[in-house]
Amino acid sequence: MRFYDIFNGDADGLCALHQLRLADPRAGTLITGVKRDIALLARVTPESGDELTVLDVSLDVNRQALLGALQIGARVRYFDHHFAGEIPRHGLLEAHIDTSATVCTSLIVDRHLRGRHRAWAIVAAFGDNLLAQAYSAAAERGLRHAEIETLRELGECLNYNAYGGFIEDLHFHPAELYRRLQGFVDPLEFARHAPEFRALQAAYAEDLERALRTPVEMIGKVCAAVFLPDEKWSRRVNGVLANELARRHPQRAHAVLTHRDGGFSVSLRAPQSGTPGIHQVARQFPNGNGRAAAAGIEFLPQGEITSLFRALREAYDVTAAL
Repeated sequence: MRFYDIFNGDADGLCALHQLRLADPRAGTLITGVKRDIALLARVTPESGDELTVLDVSLDVNRQALLGALQIGARVRYFDHHFAGEIPRHGLLEAHIDTSATVCTSLIVDRHLRGRHRAWAIVAAFGDNLLAQAYSAAAERGLRHAEIETLRELGECLNYNAYGGFIEDLHFHPAELYRRLQGFVDPLEFARHAPEFRALQAAYAEDLERALRTPVEMIGKVCAAVFLPDEKWSRRVNGVLANELARRHPQRAHAVLTHRDGGFSVSLRAPQSGTPGIHQVARQFPNGNGRAAAAGIEFLPQGEITSLFRALREAYDVTAAL
């Protein structure tokens, strides 16, 4: 019997797995990658009796690999909050999937563990830009303001580290960052003592400052877009910039488009003070997926920009139809 831990390399995936392994320590093969690398189950060739734990990657995207693993006789535990489509019914599948706009995978794991390691779920919620949920959970624990802000910054930095077109764009491989987390039950202790956090703090601030100098283009009364160059720094910061713009302008939907050969990778955010469902916009395009509040398109051809902007206006700018 072999064990596999398969997880998104962002804050949510890292903290979800960390919570589970704090509660149930177990050595397994780690399968992860950059944030947009979500077709992870296909990397595993399981055998009957193997156990797979899958966290924070869309079941719909991994459906064929999941069905194949179940057919072989592998046992799968699946925790996620992204669009899933129809969830298979199978005796070897334990699915914990909630696609509500107000949860992330780590909050689902926290629910499953009945709050045993909630501080790490708070870190993940901050990283996933679920600020109301994160602040509420932190207040319930009686944390001081400075401690809460440290957890917020840690979540944002862990999330930032996962953005990039290639592993080489990242400051730390997500698997190595997870191994570093393993030594810490308390995320505040990690923040105090881990040099990785300090390195990410400095890099995050530098990349975000550069990105915020990029012009914003309005594509409707409540939709905006930013175009970033094909550079390592911009590939790292595109999701962070989208989150920051969503916080600064909660009434707007946002698209951050990072140049690639012949097109763009796209980070999308729904208005924080309005209707979610940005994943429905993303899913109108090949390689588009996500969740109600935040989504992305892995590759958008140059010629499809007009179609994307039209889809955003139709979804969020009610005046566009008048």
